[in-house]
Parts: sequence; C-alpha cells; structure tokens
Amino acid sequence: MLPEWLLIVLLTFGAGLSMPIGAVIARFENIHPNWLEQELRHSIIAFGGGALLSAIALVLVPEGSAKLSIPETAFYFALGGLSFMALDWFLDYLKSPASQLAAMLSDFIPEALALGAAFAGGGSAGLLLAGLIALQNLPEGFNAFREMNQAKAFKPTVIILAFLAMTFLGPIAGLAGYFWLSAFPTVVGAIMIFAAGGILYLTFQDIAPQAKLEKHWGPPLGAVAGFLLGLIGQLLIH
Repeated sequence: MLPEWLLIVLLTFGAGLSMPIGAVIARFENIHPNWLEQELRHSIIAFGGGALLSAIALVLVPEGSAKLSIPETAFYFALGGLSFMALDWFLDYLKSPASQLAAMLSDFIPEALALGAAFAGGGSAGLLLAGLIALQNLPEGFNAFREMNQAKAFKPTVIILAFLAMTFLGPIAGLAGYFWLSAFPTVVGAIMIFAAGGILYLTFQDIAPQAKLEKHWGPPLGAVAGFLLGLIGQLLIH
C-alpha cells in the first residue's frame, strides 16, 4: 500500500493535469458551424463558473468556516474579495489577461491544501476531493488558455507548458497541508475563506459576463451543470 504522502502527491498532480489538458483541448478546438463553436465556448466558460461557485459554496466556505469564528470568517472573506479586486485592477493596469488563470489557481491551491489536511486528519474525503478538483480544473484550464491566447502575449505552446508547470503546485500544496498546515487548522480555514471571497469576485467580474450569449440557452445550463458536478462530489464525500 502506498504511503499517504505519496498518494497525496499522485492525487494532486493528477488533478492538476486537468489544467494543461483543458488548455490542449482549447488549443485544437475547432468546431463548425460557427454558431455551435460559440455555443460550446460560452457553455464551457459558464460550466467553469458553475464549478467555481460549487467550490465556494460546497467546499471552501463550509470547510473553512468550520475552523473559524463568524467574525474571522467575515473578515477573511471580505479580505479575499478586496484583494482580488486589487489584483484585477493591477492586471488591468498591466493589460494582462490572467483573471481566469487567477481564478483557476485560487481554488486549486486551497483545495489541494485541504486535501492534504484531510489525509492528515484521517478523513475519507481526500480521494473524492481529488476527483472534484480534477473535474473543476478541466474547464478552468480551457477558459484560462483561451483568455491568454486571445491576448497574443505568449505562444500557445508556452501557455500549455506553463500550465503543465503549475501542475506541480498541487503536490506542493498537498504536502504542505499534510505535514505542516494540518497542525494549524485556523490557517487552513483562513486560506480557504480568503480564496472563496476572491473567487466570488472573479466569477461575477470576469467569468459570468463572458458566459452570456444572446438568444442561446446552453451557457446557463452549463453553469447549472458545473455546480451540479460539485454538488454530486460533495454529496459523495459526505
């Protein structure tokens, strides 16, 4: 049987691989007719938004707030929203198209931390949480690649390789949660609530407006499907 720390590395790395896989799909995605391609793209953007909302409502806020008092929860949630607003302003000032990338990493890293802490606490949620992270990262990788590729600041291959390198953040966060942060549950809770506030800001500032498509009903259903994915994962975990 694999030692727990090695299992955490494999699970978080595997979940992180969904980011470059989503980017590769976006790189070679070419569907005709044009209306169907537009419908698919907006639906995937909305799916990613729904998945992020599920991460907030079903994982980050419940798990994080359980480790904090009500004033602490409110403080870190507001701080996360304000901090990501400042980040959004800074990226806009630099003309950097990285808002969806920030959203992707802001739920991947806290959830990987929570996965490691769950294994350290003897919980059974680790395996299913890894699957939920992987399924969230796929549409987020797709959307983040398209956002960065449209800016023409980097070659597509460079973006995909960067996403592949980011995969290693999962094992690092997972091991940190297992060996170190599991002894500081309030720190883990603060990180998760901070991320939840930031993700909520980015969802309504950037992702939701991009998902809208006039006289098309697929994108809103994509958001429902993304949230449903998280809901099913949460119900399985508990």
